[in-house]
Amino acid sequence: MRETPEEVAALQELMDASYGRSTSHLREIVSGAHRLTAEQVLEQLTGMKVLSLATVTASGEPRVSAVDGHLLHGRWTFGTDGRAAKARHLAARPAVSAAHVDGERLGVFCHGRAVRLTPQDPLWAETIEHWTAHYGTDPTTWGEDIRMFRIEPTWLVGYGDLAE
Repeated sequence: MRETPEEVAALQELMDASYGRSTSHLREIVSGAHRLTAEQVLEQLTGMKVLSLATVTASGEPRVSAVDGHLLHGRWTFGTDGRAAKARHLAARPAVSAAHVDGERLGVFCHGRAVRLTPQDPLWAETIEHWTAHYGTDPTTWGEDIRMFRIEPTWLVGYGDLAE
């Protein structure tokens, strides 16, 4: 875990607020021991996790694709090629939804805004270093127009059946 105690607390605050403004249907499913804490989410989401990422077309239609997601400092990071449809969607409409689901064992769902990372971002070097350590090569070298993003979440809930 790379998160500071302050980042864990902020993630927990976001998760509590998200849960509080969720529907009664969601609160019936994600309840009791099935409602994950920020620490549990962070423990479960180390390394690369496949994210289902939803973007929006110019005509308002949703599109879902899979991306490699890495949770760093309580925020999802992901990359894509600038030629991908999602890159065009994100440039014009940065609202996203993302989910990582592992069968009935784990589900983490978030809505927010995708922020394109640049070398001027305070976490750029750490993000690229993390990705490079995981894959063995710098992700920005994988193509001519590789774009890295961080999701700034406005809503995030975690469900788990973590009993072994």
